[in-house]
Amino acid sequence: MKKAVTAALLAMMMAASVQAADKVTTVPVHFAKGTHSAKIDGTFSGYDTINYTLGAKEGQTMTVAITGSTNANFNVFAPGAIPGQAEALGGGNVDTKWQGTLPKSGKYLIQVYQMRATARKGAKVPHSLSVGIQ
Repeated sequence: MKKAVTAALLAMMMAASVQAADKVTTVPVHFAKGTHSAKIDGTFSGYDTINYTLGAKEGQTMTVAITGSTNANFNVFAPGAIPGQAEALGGGNVDTKWQGTLPKSGKYLIQVYQMRATARKGAKVPHSLSVGIQ
């Protein structure tokens, strides 16, 4: 019995250490004075993600596009929405762009990630994210 409990505790600790290795980087998006868009270059690998954040107002239109690695994907989340717990407003990859009217004012989050099949191989994902607000 004692060995079973020890083995279970060891397995739980190992699982926790694997989850802790996934890095989430938050990058604020700023537009140059007098502009309404920005292009940001970034790179991540494996199960890591980059969360780009920017403020916008209800009724504005946001456009998001990504270029670079074919492994790059993105989701757009409304203010207060947490990736993995809330539905994204939309998303895309290197072949698509997303455009939508924003439902409320606040800080929006654009999560950039790669799919599990390539993430588990530790693939690097260099990308350029273009974000515009009208």
